[in-house]
Amino acid sequence: MTVLHTAPGAAPMRPWLAHYPAAVPGEIDEAKLGTLADLVREACASFPNRPAFESFGKTISFAETGRAAQAFAAWLQGQGFRKGDRIALMMPNILAYPATIFGALLGGYTVVNINPLYTARELTHQLNDSGARALVVIENFAHVVEEAKPHLKLDAIVVATAGDLMGFKGSIVNFVARKIKKVVKPFALPGSFSLKTILAGQQAMAPVTVGLDDIAFLQYTGGTTGVAKGATLTHRNVASNVEQCVLWLGWALEPPLGRSDYQHVMVTALPLYHIFALTCCCMFMLRIGAKGLLIANPRDIPGFIKILKTSRITLFSGVNTLYNALAQHPEIRDVDFSELRFAVAGGMATQAAVAKRWKDVTGRPIVEGYGLSETSPVASINRPDITEFTGTIGFPLPSTDMSIRDAENNDMAVGEPGEICIRGPQVMAGYWNRPDETAKVMTSDGFFRTGDVGVMLPDGQIKIVDRMKDMVLVSGFNVYPNEVEDVLAAHPGVLEAAVIGLPDEHSGEAVTAFVVKKDEALTADDLRAFCKESLTGYKVPKQIVFREALPKTNVGKVLRRALREEVAAPER
Repeated sequence: MTVLHTAPGAAPMRPWLAHYPAAVPGEIDEAKLGTLADLVREACASFPNRPAFESFGKTISFAETGRAAQAFAAWLQGQGFRKGDRIALMMPNILAYPATIFGALLGGYTVVNINPLYTARELTHQLNDSGARALVVIENFAHVVEEAKPHLKLDAIVVATAGDLMGFKGSIVNFVARKIKKVVKPFALPGSFSLKTILAGQQAMAPVTVGLDDIAFLQYTGGTTGVAKGATLTHRNVASNVEQCVLWLGWALEPPLGRSDYQHVMVTALPLYHIFALTCCCMFMLRIGAKGLLIANPRDIPGFIKILKTSRITLFSGVNTLYNALAQHPEIRDVDFSELRFAVAGGMATQAAVAKRWKDVTGRPIVEGYGLSETSPVASINRPDITEFTGTIGFPLPSTDMSIRDAENNDMAVGEPGEICIRGPQVMAGYWNRPDETAKVMTSDGFFRTGDVGVMLPDGQIKIVDRMKDMVLVSGFNVYPNEVEDVLAAHPGVLEAAVIGLPDEHSGEAVTAFVVKKDEALTADDLRAFCKESLTGYKVPKQIVFREALPKTNVGKVLRRALREEVAAPER
């Protein structure tokens, strides 16, 4: 057996470097890194007239985005907020979001991204834990802020609308939201400010010196494994990850011969408050001068596809459930994917059956990557020139070491499962105000313990097995839900599936599958027989529960924990 490290702290062998594309170096040049504030300024100066973002059919340029960002930063300064103060943003993908993110970064503030679907309890925890002084919230969810307000310590609340930065068209968008779709509930936030008024301000922004080690984001973990914690991401962390992505993918993004005016368009359906979209669809696209096609509600698949039908698309990002929903919709074949360079997936394991459906529709394989909030997020990714879905999470990025370790921090042999550990400039500075939690996940030699089980292949690629806490133990045998879900998803009668372990008096735990049907005639016996063709007996689901839907995060990640809690809850 081959072991990649002889002992914790030993210099890594990095077998993956031999399989890098020829144009990709093994390290980024950290001496040339600029801050994210530098990135915003340089993009707006380099591509002033290019479209930067599109939302609800309205496009704004890099120059317009830059002016809005400076206006927001100037307002924050005028209100007495100081460099390093935390500014929380609670919005879906609308034009106001990048403007306020960029403004906060220019002013040296720390952005706290908040899921707009949070309850008042969840919102209160995140705002108070982060010590946020100001909150920008879209009016659709302002009633939640009103409910939480007695428990908050905010100095300012700013209310945004879906139509901000859209001119006259914005009035129409807001009218539809308020009067026709009625997605704006009544709220009362006396003393709050209007973002539209703020962005129209003429006050000049005072110069601010922002450093690479200043905190850019407090990126809270999803809370799927406990109380949400804020991953402290510095400008160095995120800027490094942007450069890593540029080196890994940039050579595959060259414009067609003779097309110096060529611009990439990234379909940004994943919410910008999620780290995947924040870095890959926003900051990385800013770096290459691409346009972000902002999708405010990707759960509305018919509406999403309607937008895609009228849009030029060169890049796509998503998670398994989104690709699955799109690929199975009958109208997806009316979308023009002729300019699509590649589609990137992350956030959760991509199923082979879903990847096949996507390629059948678009002609392009899904390029799967891997990362976490704590790694800014990208740690590894497949080569962009693959022709078929690989089923791996690819190779570690430049300047990144990845190791598979046991509980005692010893490296596992090639092909042996263990915990995926990551070291690189993109790894967080720690959890905000939680040194005890930070100590639990950082090794003595600087690796971050992810809690994910994986194996390293001989060429250095890594294959995800599952979350350590999701593993099912059947009579002493390990069963990884991802493997079983992959088989279930391959059945033509299955739309979606999730697998968990439930207590069993005979085997300790029993493999239990929750399935959403595509074919109403499908039976549990049909599925078990299908699984037996690909899985050994103890991996075949003992129980199969058919449901109308699966619980998911707003990003589309299936919540196995919610299924376990649902089953464990006493009947009322």
